[in-house]
Amino acid sequence: MERFEKLIAQGVREYYSDVHMTGGHPLVFRRNGVIDFQKEVKWSHEEIDDLVEELLTPRERQLLQVYQAVDIGRSINMVRVRVNVFNTTRGLSLAVRLLPGMVPEIGSLNLHPSLRDFAHRKNGLFLICGATGCGKSTTMAAMIEEINRTRSAHIVTLEDPVEYRFKSKKSFIEQRELGTHFPTFDRGLYDVLREDPDVILVGELRDPETIRLTLNAVESGHMVIASLHATNSEDAVYRIGNSFAQEAQDIVRHQLASTLAVLIVQTLSFLPRVGFRVPVLSIMTGSSAVKGMIRENRLAQIESTMQTSRKDGMMTMEQYQQEFVDQRQFFTLPEENFRPSTEITTEIIYTSRLMKDREAMVRSAVAAQAEARAARPVPEKPSPVSTLPSQLIARTPFPLSPAEQSLASAGALPETQPQEGSSFYVLTEEKPIHELIAEMKKLEH
Repeated sequence: MERFEKLIAQGVREYYSDVHMTGGHPLVFRRNGVIDFQKEVKWSHEEIDDLVEELLTPRERQLLQVYQAVDIGRSINMVRVRVNVFNTTRGLSLAVRLLPGMVPEIGSLNLHPSLRDFAHRKNGLFLICGATGCGKSTTMAAMIEEINRTRSAHIVTLEDPVEYRFKSKKSFIEQRELGTHFPTFDRGLYDVLREDPDVILVGELRDPETIRLTLNAVESGHMVIASLHATNSEDAVYRIGNSFAQEAQDIVRHQLASTLAVLIVQTLSFLPRVGFRVPVLSIMTGSSAVKGMIRENRLAQIESTMQTSRKDGMMTMEQYQQEFVDQRQFFTLPEENFRPSTEITTEIIYTSRLMKDREAMVRSAVAAQAEARAARPVPEKPSPVSTLPSQLIARTPFPLSPAEQSLASAGALPETQPQEGSSFYVLTEEKPIHELIAEMKKLEH
């Protein structure tokens, strides 16, 4: 661990944004968006294993074994890092993202000042979009910090993992981490509406149910800040609608149109005159014209509307580059944000003694249910599944009890076996679909 701590300290001094570590390979780092190697520095496979074992909690090691990857957030000598541990052909590898030493302000990130105005709104959906590594989480954190610094509110965050540690100022902030403090984003969103929030942060919109519950939270009058992987405004709106079945997409677009306050797409662009990367944004506000296009699914017109709606606070990336980035004289150095800070480590991370035995209790409940299933008599009549032709594969898991669902969300539930007497069919491409349907109909008779 001491060697890892020195590596993180070196990364701060030399302005690395990411460090990549894998056994038997030179250390890899990213600076100003460019990958480079330290050929003289290598970690052995055993050293990587030892480091991972020391970094992860027992629950996180369990998740790693089940999913072969796990995300964690840690403070290393007052430097906040996000670490993804994953399995590769070289054994375990680590992708380490170095985060700013203190929660950054909007100005220090070289972002447009209109984001301060957005942070002062009391309700609506604020979507921060972009590719992986473009600074979405940092922009979201800066907006939360702007609220925290300027107005009284109750802020609840749902994150995977917790990256920035906030200290309550004018606002009261409570942070919850996926897997540690809530089992799924769906469960977290169900719970948060009963926790008297004013502002909700959703780390990432990943699936239809999370999107649906997020839109419901906005409709109930809250301010919700969320992130989404999308490369432009049209793509972001399309991805939200297209996450749902065809018959539900109109309803979802109407929900999105009625709740959307701001949609920001962010990228990082190297600026030669300053020698580092700066954020370049497109900003789409929820004007009546934009809302109409979303409702009527005229998404191809969004870009042209943004170009002509500067008075509504909208900007395309080209306009942002010309009007803000190219005109700005002074930029804050990125390393200013990466200075270690004691401010974010003063609060103790505490696990209630009432929660420490949770996994053991869930395991006991699952074991009891497994014993009950094993004791069930085997039916004399074979299931229709056994008579299916080889092209039809049956595989149905047992329905999960609440206890099993909790364990499954923690990544600790082994794969279940087919339920007695029930099946669904996974069709291969070995036969035309009409032939397979005919065979299935024969089996029914």
